[in-house]
Amino acid sequence: MNRRKIRIASQLFSIYLISTTTVFGQTMPINTSSGDSLVLDSVIQTVIQNHPTVKAAAEALNKADAQIGLAKSGYYPNVDITSNYSHVGPVPSLEIPNLGTFSLFPSDNFSGELNVRQNIYDFGKTAKNVALANEGKVIAEQSLDQVKQKMALAVVRNYYILGFLQEAIKIKEEQLKTLQEHLEYVQKMKITGSATNYEILSTKVKISGVESQELDLKASRDVQLSVLNSLLGQPANTYHTVKAELNILQPEIAKDSLISHAFQNRNEMLLAKEKADLALLHLGVVKTQNNPSLNFIANGGWKNGYVPDINKIKPNYVVGLGLTIPIFDATKTKYNLMEAKSSVETSNLETEVTRRNISSEVVENETSVQTSQKKVNQSKLQLEQAQEALSLAQTNYKAGAITNLDLLDATTTVSETRLMLLKSEIDYAVSIYKLKASLGERLY
Repeated sequence: MNRRKIRIASQLFSIYLISTTTVFGQTMPINTSSGDSLVLDSVIQTVIQNHPTVKAAAEALNKADAQIGLAKSGYYPNVDITSNYSHVGPVPSLEIPNLGTFSLFPSDNFSGELNVRQNIYDFGKTAKNVALANEGKVIAEQSLDQVKQKMALAVVRNYYILGFLQEAIKIKEEQLKTLQEHLEYVQKMKITGSATNYEILSTKVKISGVESQELDLKASRDVQLSVLNSLLGQPANTYHTVKAELNILQPEIAKDSLISHAFQNRNEMLLAKEKADLALLHLGVVKTQNNPSLNFIANGGWKNGYVPDINKIKPNYVVGLGLTIPIFDATKTKYNLMEAKSSVETSNLETEVTRRNISSEVVENETSVQTSQKKVNQSKLQLEQAQEALSLAQTNYKAGAITNLDLLDATTTVSETRLMLLKSEIDYAVSIYKLKASLGERLY
């Protein structure tokens, strides 16, 4: 009678496990619901448009425009109006016999003038300042692109990590459900004498371990959600689900051309070259500091003090040219030249450092893509093997060759292998994005 009960219980448990483990034999995609799931491209665009880091970099363009306008002001005249009043006493006078006493100038002096000063030629000084300011704007534009690229890559990493954690939690919840149902089953079987305390305790230990893993995953998910909300500018406790795309295409560039392609397209490389050009322009500006300058000067207005009626206000004007030739500037130009030449050399060295960093980054990311792809293939093979092992375990369990704990271990292995496959697919997708970024492909 006891053997018959055990055989019937074993058959029921076998049917139960087959029904609950079918899900584990399938590779489930990350959150395919299209309702409230965030899409990566839209998240990137939102961050690029609204994040204060990007806005601060964009504001640098306004500053660059102001500097260009300031440099071009050297082409325009300086115009101002001045007016003066002064009372002088005693007033010097001249006494001429038989004619009387004459004041040399009035005691109340009035004057009002319009002054114009126009640079005619400064031997390239203003032109070089304008070129320097224009180069500064180009650097500001390159810096803005670089900030956008970094922010987009940060979004990609956060997005895919969050996608992995959300799906991993689902897998753990499914695993816990299976374990809880199994625990209820063996507790009922113990009443009939068909299960032991060892089976119950072993199941509880497995449940505790999975619950601990689930807690860690949920904590990590909450952290990544707070990071995502910080990027989006939303309250930290806002909940989102993401729809991570795993079928990402690799860049269609020959392997031996990856580094040269990166040199031509990376913002860092373009920015380093612009900084080197800026240093050369600055050197040119310094060299013009002691250049002569020729200026047109004109002023006109009204004032008193003209003989014979020194109290009468009369119009007056002055027109002329002014030539300034620096002779000695207390060695300022000498040391400014030394500093500018040092900046040029530093910029060249920084460009070389950037080249080396880009080279190593491209090689590292290309290797990561290849390695991640191999891990995906390996994880798929492991999942197939785990599913085959589960099928054999089910057959052996029906034949009474293994215990229900052995069968449960096989289902757990399938679940863990699914998790490993998911992680390898996520790593592969992120590595492709990183490779694209290292090649200079815009992610936004």
